[in-house]
Amino acid sequence: MQWYHKCFKRIIDIFISVAALLLLAPVIIIVALMLSIANQGNPFFTQRRPGKNAKVFLLIKFKTMNDKRDEKGELLPDEERLTTIGKMVRKTSLDELPQLFNVLAGSMSLVGPRPLLIAYLPLYTPQQNRRHEVKPGITGWAQVNGRNAISWNKKFELDVWYVDHISFALDIKIAITTINKVFKRADINQQGHATMPYFTGTN
Repeated sequence: MQWYHKCFKRIIDIFISVAALLLLAPVIIIVALMLSIANQGNPFFTQRRPGKNAKVFLLIKFKTMNDKRDEKGELLPDEERLTTIGKMVRKTSLDELPQLFNVLAGSMSLVGPRPLLIAYLPLYTPQQNRRHEVKPGITGWAQVNGRNAISWNKKFELDVWYVDHISFALDIKIAITTINKVFKRADINQQGHATMPYFTGTN
């Protein structure tokens, strides 16, 4: 399916991201306003992440946590900084919507391995690092097979499996399953954690 990966996939990304941004503009504006109030500041979260071939780009998401710190000036734990509106935005996956701009810019795809932290790059095994052979996605094979409820090792296995089996049919299956999981609000967190635990390498 090289023809799909190298050409058709990008055409689909552009068409759907433009259509989605136009259709969801009112939702994006409302969520941005609500988060501005809840966060008492910027409703957007931006961070440098590695994309295809580990090339760094600036990822944009809705900011679901505030910046409250303890008496030592350290950020409070994620579960304490996650606002009420932030929880709702995260559960409904609305926090991912701004990434449509990343897709439109070409740094991301609609479907692909999720872009993770730059700090993780030296921790990957050669096999795990293969997840960077394709553009990162808003959703992906790991997201529809456990998302944050599975281990890091399993997540990376699924990412590499996607790289080896990428196709139009698979992307359609992932997109449909993602919509279903969003409505069911499934696999948002790993048990006992507000967000995914930090990756420290494979034992």
